[in-house]
Amino acid sequence: MMKENNLKEQNTQDTFIKGSAWMTFGSITSRILGALYIIPWFIWMSPYGNIANALTARSYNIYSIFILISTAGIPGAVAKQVAKYNALNEYGVGRKLFHRGLVLMIVLGVASAAIMYFASPFLASNGSRSDPRQVAVMRSLSYAILLIPVLSIMRGYFQGYADMMPSAMSQFVEQFARVAWMLLTAYVIMQVQHGNFVDAVVQSNFAAAIGAIFGILILCWFLLSRRKKLNYLVENSENEIQVSTAALFKEIIEQAIPFIIIDAGIQLFYLVDQYTFHPMIASVVKASYNTIETWYALFALNANKLIMIIVSLASAMAVTAIPLLSAAHAKHDFAGISKQIGNTLDLFLFVMIPAAFGMAAIATPIYTIFYGFDQLGSNILYLSAFTSITLGMFTVLMAILQGLSENGLAIKYLVLGLIIKLIVQYPMIYVFKVFGPLVATNLGMFVIIFLALKHLEVVYDFNQGRTSRRFIGITGFSLIMFLIVLGVEKVLELFLSPASRLQAPIIVVVAVLVGGIFYAAAAIKSNLAQKILGDKIVPLLAKLHIKA
Repeated sequence: MMKENNLKEQNTQDTFIKGSAWMTFGSITSRILGALYIIPWFIWMSPYGNIANALTARSYNIYSIFILISTAGIPGAVAKQVAKYNALNEYGVGRKLFHRGLVLMIVLGVASAAIMYFASPFLASNGSRSDPRQVAVMRSLSYAILLIPVLSIMRGYFQGYADMMPSAMSQFVEQFARVAWMLLTAYVIMQVQHGNFVDAVVQSNFAAAIGAIFGILILCWFLLSRRKKLNYLVENSENEIQVSTAALFKEIIEQAIPFIIIDAGIQLFYLVDQYTFHPMIASVVKASYNTIETWYALFALNANKLIMIIVSLASAMAVTAIPLLSAAHAKHDFAGISKQIGNTLDLFLFVMIPAAFGMAAIATPIYTIFYGFDQLGSNILYLSAFTSITLGMFTVLMAILQGLSENGLAIKYLVLGLIIKLIVQYPMIYVFKVFGPLVATNLGMFVIIFLALKHLEVVYDFNQGRTSRRFIGITGFSLIMFLIVLGVEKVLELFLSPASRLQAPIIVVVAVLVGGIFYAAAAIKSNLAQKILGDKIVPLLAKLHIKA
């Protein structure tokens, strides 16, 4: 019996690791593509780069909220419910859930796209004044809202089977198509036609619809290629549970509403910045409208674009955790729940903390590569890199609570964090100026993280002591790595300039390699990597002739 439980536990961990690997691939590659395009795009948009980024940041914050409304949290809810019914060998109910949800997605997509298109003049305000340029950019994004809901629910269906590869590949294909359209149109409009930069920004945002089309096409291919396996599972279901269409819609909506609010968490923090930063900073310092817009772009898009590469690590793990936790919860497997919470947090910390510390260490040269040298921008990226840890931790903890059907509690924590953010926003801007919004975000997130961890420890008895010990080890190795990377960077700066777009990449590559090798070696030699990643890493180390 003990052997059977150990095997089951290992299989669950292997499923989580494999799923996280695929979702990490999809998230990271799409985020990297979404960051790399900035290098040529920003150069072609010169001298309007930061203003263009401010227009994009404001539009994307609104767009993200509409995407959450148009999908209504249904993809996550479908993934959770499909996993639940699959665990009960009721694959037919899961398929029916998917089909009904698809119809609902199309209706919500059309309605949300129409609302965003016609409400854009009202939404195109930054708390100071309405900007007609913003209206055009927002409307160009509304077309994607017609398609993203369908794309999202298709991903949710696969995730309900703990099959993360189709979602990961669709993310990559979607982003590749999007970036290709952005670069092509920006080059033609700005470099060939010498046109208006607003037209280029409009096309760059319309690229989201182009990407969604390609993402849907690749998922349709995966559905067709897996139809025999899926049909077999449906045909061999227990078929003991009969659920009406009305009951399915009710179940979807009940699960979806909390997903909307919780998934919008980070975006709600960003919206606070969008509508308060300009008037608050204008009351503190004297600066022109465009100067303040440039400051806003530095943290709201420039730094955010880069830190979201590593925050996507947390998102990948979060998506993987929900169906696994939901399945354990459906079976009342409380030991499995406790173990899964620990596995999720351990893996998150193992990857996220060194990634954040590493980005902070190379903030100046990496900012130069993407946007050109700007000391203020580099300093904001430095603080943003550490902020990515709290944003990522928030994402993972909210996903865990959702997977355990603790949606109401997650919403309460989010609302409390937002209230704290709103209360401290002006004092932080008054004291820290452009850094204030980041400080306020961290304070709000810290409260949410503390409350969520305490709840999981008390109710689900997850091994916080083990996770705390691993956190200390990971942070210790990451801090040493941080100092090593800084040292390497300072030595290289004797010969190379971090302010040069040609020399900065050399500093980044060498510093990252040295830091990465140290962290990997330290984690392996201390057996930390083996404990967190599971036994499957041992054969890999043997093949690489690495001794633990």
